[in-house]
Amino acid sequence: MVCPESSEGLSIATEEKWDVIILDRMLSGSVDGLSILKKLRDLGKTTPVLILSALATLDERVRGLRGGADDYLTKPFSFSELQARVESLLRRAGRHEIERELRVADLKLDLWTRKVERASKSIPLQPQEFRLLEYLVRHQGQVVTRTMLLEAVWDYHFDPQTNVIDVQISRLRSKIDKGFFPPLLHTVRGSGYMVSADG
Repeated sequence: MVCPESSEGLSIATEEKWDVIILDRMLSGSVDGLSILKKLRDLGKTTPVLILSALATLDERVRGLRGGADDYLTKPFSFSELQARVESLLRRAGRHEIERELRVADLKLDLWTRKVERASKSIPLQPQEFRLLEYLVRHQGQVVTRTMLLEAVWDYHFDPQTNVIDVQISRLRSKIDKGFFPPLLHTVRGSGYMVSADG
């Protein structure tokens, strides 16, 4: 279904159930694409959203993803790429329907409530910390490089040469490892980081 007018799109997106929503940033009418996206997320709708936009700068892409989008495709684009991205979102959504928890040792991540526990003790995390931990736990036992983290967690496709990863890793380690045994978050010198209960 195509809705070129923003108010109609907002109504249909929030009142009906969809497998994937393809949302243009620049819609005719009084409501823009990001406002529709915010309304969806505020209502607790978890429908995968792919943003289409001519706004292609890094800041705009980050703004869209942080606003709740699952993917961001800039114009012009090929139909085959759009199709591939929609198929990827459908696969991901299908996995998330049956996957609620991630675990490593006594650490548990609830993907639905975004809550983290270790040894049955609640560990409050900021949204970015949760995304970082989720990515590391999904790759437990594997070395995760800075480049992988920058692309997957921060959506940077270049290294901004900041210490943002080091700072976040340090904060995350203090929350999930301090006072617990064994340590789970390890630095692999010269390579990256790894979550593992084996040391």
